Amino acid sequence: MHNQFDAIVWIDLGVHTPLTITLDLCGLTMPAFDEVKILDVYHWNDTLFSFKTTRQESLRFRNGHFVMIGLEVNEKPLMRAYSIASPNYESHLEFLSIKVPNGSLTSRLQHIQPGDRLLMGHKTVGTLVIDDLRPGRRLFLFATGTGLAPFMSIIQDPETYERFETVVLIHGVRLVSELAYAEFIRESLPQHEWLGEMVREQLIYYPTVTREAFAHTGRLTTAIESGQLFRDIEQPELDAATDRVMICGSPAMLKESASLLDQRGFAISAGAGEQGDYVIERAFAER
Repeated sequence: MHNQFDAIVWIDLGVHTPLTITLDLCGLTMPAFDEVKILDVYHWNDTLFSFKTTRQESLRFRNGHFVMIGLEVNEKPLMRAYSIASPNYESHLEFLSIKVPNGSLTSRLQHIQPGDRLLMGHKTVGTLVIDDLRPGRRLFLFATGTGLAPFMSIIQDPETYERFETVVLIHGVRLVSELAYAEFIRESLPQHEWLGEMVREQLIYYPTVTREAFAHTGRLTTAIESGQLFRDIEQPELDAATDRVMICGSPAMLKESASLLDQRGFAISAGAGEQGDYVIERAFAER
């Protein structure tokens, strides 16, 4: 798969069993990347952390996009694609990452501290944007693991609430400690000075856990197929005529969720700039 970044990079989905895809690009040069500074690091647990960086004034993106970030290793840039978790109006950038003990980048990245420097690509890309969804009444966001990251930017985008009457964020994880940003979504975001009213009236947050006791347990797709999700949130089941969906997670989760939607008459966006009933991040899909 070729894109605008001149580098050999590795895309890590950030889920619990990382998928590594080598992008065969050419013309690797250091000027292809900017240098940004780490502002803050937060460790959610032993396997998950998030970090904030400075943002180059020239960097523009749509909420849901990803960007290449990394470190210089053996005098060469080691880059991975990370979805941007912060909304595009913020002056900083935020990212969510797993920790892979033997991962070529994450084994190093997990030790970063405020003041350290990272490399960052000049451009953002991605197909997980609301522009590529047809008009609808409800927006469902299906996320597992760090697939939550792009949706954190989308639920902080006022355009999301202007386009859809109801926004349902479903986040599936193994452990309760992996429910990153849960307190922010429940407590802080509804109190946001100019977004709070829309969030309180339109956003439904549904976290579900597979390996520990919790208010909602089981796999995300099981909750949808069984109808348990809709009973719990007191909403009608999926309807291709009025509902739109965005999906971010492992290749297996993407495949299963897409099949679930296809069986219910949903049509996928054919590609960037083409509207459909649902979208996925194609760069992270298994080829």
